[in-house]
Amino acid sequence: MNRSHTLPLTAASAAAAAALLLSGCGGDGDDDGGGKDRIAGAETGSGAPSDSARADRSDAPKIDRPKMTLPRDVSLVFDQATTTGPDQTAAVNDARNFVRSIRYGIVEQDADDSAYKFYSELQSPAQSYAKDQIKQRVDKGLSISGEMRFTRTKVSEAENKKSAVVSFCSDSSKLFSKEVKTEKVHHTEPSISDYYSWQVLMKPSKNTNGLWRAHKVQVKEKAGECR
Repeated sequence: MNRSHTLPLTAASAAAAAALLLSGCGGDGDDDGGGKDRIAGAETGSGAPSDSARADRSDAPKIDRPKMTLPRDVSLVFDQATTTGPDQTAAVNDARNFVRSIRYGIVEQDADDSAYKFYSELQSPAQSYAKDQIKQRVDKGLSISGEMRFTRTKVSEAENKKSAVVSFCSDSSKLFSKEVKTEKVHHTEPSISDYYSWQVLMKPSKNTNGLWRAHKVQVKEKAGECR
């Protein structure tokens, strides 16, 4: 078993979900502008960005973020994304941190871990989703091992112009379940079930400048367009 997501969407409902996210919920923060910012990929399991990613964040506000160090046998790899302005860059970075925090909660076997709470709004659907994903694994005595890749990252401004929808594909064909007690890894053959399409509605924090938090998440299973 190497499946780590729920909340399936049919192909038809995925389009409706995207429209719902793009309509946005209220957020705090100003609309951004400016030139093109590139977000570097190949961010690995350690949670440490590449040199070019660090350069992108050099002008970002200093935020006391939770430390997420994944074990050596877990790697999350993100592709490059092109954004317009610092707000879109921050929204994409923190959408990735939200995804990373879920995997971190799984390896920590803690459904109440502080990292996913930091990167999601309090009592939001995204926070409930993160907790549920972690709890499912914890209840089964399962962790994860391997590599998960995230590609085709895009960011769109929501209609209210104060929040953003970050979308991407994920490939977990090389990410497997691992028994916590025995450390046995359950390898499986790659299949369409390993591919997911994500949309994450991100909103700027009311109290922390430069921090964006997940508010809603829609995940489409068996996403052939991501294969």
